[in-house]
This record gives sequence, C-alpha cells and structure tokens, in this order.
Amino acid sequence: MKKADIGLIGLAVMGENLVLNMESKGFTVAVYNRTTEKVKNFVEGRGAGKNIIGTYSMEELVANIEKPRKIMMMIKAGAAVDATIDALLPLLDDGDIIIDGGNSHFPDTVRRTEYVESKGKLYIGSGVSGGEEGALNGPSLMPGGSPAAWESVKPILQAICAKVEDGSPCCDWVGENGAGHFVKMVHNGIEYGDMQLICEAYHLMKNMLGMSDDEMHEVFAEWMKGDLDSYLIEITRDILAYKDTDGEPIVEKILDTAGQKGTGKWTGIAALDEGVPLTLIGEAVFARCLSAMKDERVNAANVLPGAAETALNLTAEEKAEWIENIRCALLASKIVSYAQGYTLMRAAAKTYGWNLNYGGIALMWRGGCIIRSVFLGKIKEAFDNNPALTNLLLDPYFTKKIADLLPGWRKVVAQGAMSGMPTPAFSSALAYYDGYRCDRLPANLLQAQRDYFGAHTYERIDQPRGQFFHTNWTGHGGNTSATQYDV
Repeated sequence: MKKADIGLIGLAVMGENLVLNMESKGFTVAVYNRTTEKVKNFVEGRGAGKNIIGTYSMEELVANIEKPRKIMMMIKAGAAVDATIDALLPLLDDGDIIIDGGNSHFPDTVRRTEYVESKGKLYIGSGVSGGEEGALNGPSLMPGGSPAAWESVKPILQAICAKVEDGSPCCDWVGENGAGHFVKMVHNGIEYGDMQLICEAYHLMKNMLGMSDDEMHEVFAEWMKGDLDSYLIEITRDILAYKDTDGEPIVEKILDTAGQKGTGKWTGIAALDEGVPLTLIGEAVFARCLSAMKDERVNAANVLPGAAETALNLTAEEKAEWIENIRCALLASKIVSYAQGYTLMRAAAKTYGWNLNYGGIALMWRGGCIIRSVFLGKIKEAFDNNPALTNLLLDPYFTKKIADLLPGWRKVVAQGAMSGMPTPAFSSALAYYDGYRCDRLPANLLQAQRDYFGAHTYERIDQPRGQFFHTNWTGHGGNTSATQYDV
C-alpha cells in the first residue's frame, strides 16, 4: 500500500477539512486522533473512498508516512501541543518535520522550534486562516520555523492554499522560529480591528441615522463595489439581510456581548512589549471587554447622563452624505489599523531577527483568510515600491487616500461624540493619525513632570540627541538623576 505524503493529527472540523483539501489536490494523507473513534467515523464517512489512511496510534501514523515525514498537528494550542511533540519525537528520524497549524502563541513556537531542532528534527509553526470553509477550499497559510523544512512542505502547502487572480499562492515562507505564528497573531489583531470598525459603522447608521437593517444591507452591498470590498463587509451585508422565522432581522435578537479567544489580546501585549502604538486594535479588544459587562451597562444606562441616542432629523440627501462620511471613517481607520499592524511586525522582526517580506505578507492575506480584501493589493504595491517603508501612511497612494477621506472621518468622530455614541476604533485611529503627523507633541511637559518627581532626566531641543539633563526643580532635590531606560 502506498504510504502517505503527509500525516495529520486532530480531526476536529479544521483538521478534517484540511485533510479533504490535501487529498483533493492529489496527496495521500494519514490521519490520527487521540479519540480513535473519530478516525473510524471520518475514514468511513467524509473520507470514504479517498486516499486517506486511518491510523489508531502514533506509531501506526508514523509508520504510514513517506520519509522525510511531515506531520501536521491541528489541535488545541497550549499543553496539548507540547505533549504531542513529546510523544512524536522518539518515533521520528532526523530531518522529519512537525507542523503546528493551530493558533499557538508565537513565544511557544520560538521555544518549540529550538527544542525540536535540538533533537535533530525540524519544526514549522504555521498560521492558518479562513475558518472551516478556508480549510476545505483554500486557506491563507503563514509558515515559519526551521528554514530547512520549507522545501519539503512547500509543494503541499502551496497546493492547498488559496490563490489570487493571477494564480499566486496565499502562502509563502514567513521567517525563522515564531515568525509565522507572529504574523498570524497580527492578522487576528487586524481582524479584531476590522470587525470593530464595521460594528461602529453599523451602530452609527442604525442609531444616529435611524436606518433599518434592510437599508444598511443595501449600503454594505454598495460598499462591496469599491475600496471596502472584503470578506468581512460581504458577510456583514448578508447578516443584515438574514431574517428570523418571524421575518425580523436575526442580528437584532443577538445579545450584545462579544466573545474572544485571546489572539487580539496577545497582539496588544506584543505591541506594548515592542513600544508600538497599536491603538486601534487595543481599543477593539477593550470594546469586546466592555460589551461583556452587559448587566453593568444596562444599570449605567439608567443612571449616567449623556446625549440621548436619537437619530438625526435628516433629509434623504443629508443621510446620503452621512453614509459617505461613515464610509470615509471606516476606510481611513482601516488604513491606520494596517499601518499600525505593519509597524508592529517591523519592530518584532528587528527584535527577533526575522527577515519578513511585508509585500509578501499582504499577498498571503489577499485570499482565503478572514481579512482578505482588495485593499491588500495596494499594501503589496506599497512595499513592492519601497521595501523599507517605515509606515504605510507615508506611501504616496495612502497619503493621498487619507487626505481625501479625512474631512468625512473628522465629521463622524465629532458627531459620534456629540450624539453620545461610542466610536472607540474610529476615534483612536484619528487620534493616532493626528499624533503621528504632529511634529511637536506635549511630551516635553511630560518629561519635565517625570524629571520633577523622579529625576528621570530629559533631552533638550538645543543640544544633540542622546545627551540627558536634569533640573533641580525645587532647589532642594539635588543633582542626582535616575537611570535612563526605554520600554
């Protein structure tokens, strides 16, 4: 019997769909699951009659894979991944490859790559985006880890991933050790931001403009024809049109408390570690936290004063103008979110010694993944034109685009505040933009405050950078200063 080209451990829905995807591209796949009943059900059910080898132990799995063996884990992140690695390693030969396709935290992947390589084996941590449908029909894949493993797994991963219009695969080598999972983490953070921005647009149209779900459905359908064309805009369009059994929009019957699995939080923590102002994604995470405080919010709504959330009294022409303003705010804020995400990746690449291809990452996200959009093509062009681009906002295309969107964006943030409607992502994006373009921020006063109470020192505008000074502000504080350090 022919041995498998690759093995896969973990037959939940993502694992099953990836196996079917691989098999449909001409690969034979050996499968194993800790609960072996799942193996039997799969090979006799969805996998029946296909080039799929069911195995019922780790030893049997390893024995049924061609060398160098490639074994992909699609299991829950955390301790289960470490336990599976420890169970596999004694069964493998030098040069065999273990692939983690779960949502592992990138420091774990850094550690595991070093550990597996120390045992003579190779390791890949790959981001997989696109959900169940993507896994089956073509996900976006972001592999990183042991560079020596790439040539062996490349034919399989690039065969099963999504493709863009010209056939380019939405999968390429990202970088060493944890680079793949880091890029996937940033992808998920941007996903948090995109979803929050769309929700703020929905909230403003519903409450400030008094629009029905059917009217908003039409707006999102129109937005699909322009710069905002994306998977998340598409599904929002469809959600707003979906009716419950009584004919009412089902979205309005869903409790307004959002869940999260932690990848957005990881992105925010990584940004704090790197000293990168990832403000929009941070606000998107906190917006979910605030939504979870449902009972407190209901109580506060009856106690705390504020502008009433009443719709503006608008003519049809004025309403159309406000819809356009909201579109401007959504697109401009989205540009800021990606600019911040790319700044974080650039900072982390420097910290961890990764050689990231920023245009290539945009291409990986063009298809298959949750944040796929036409907008990403412009990001790829920006980094193709200038690989050393420090901030996406400085690319000529995006500089001009923001200039066009800015008046409507400002109106939306201002009116949201006047109407008492929260726009944390729109507002934080605008504050970041204004801060980034400001050549003199009030941090001079902040440094004076720090020096006053803690002798933390400061630099002077009339002296070279890198020279630090301390003032004895009170006359009795002395001239000893604190040690300087940067976050």
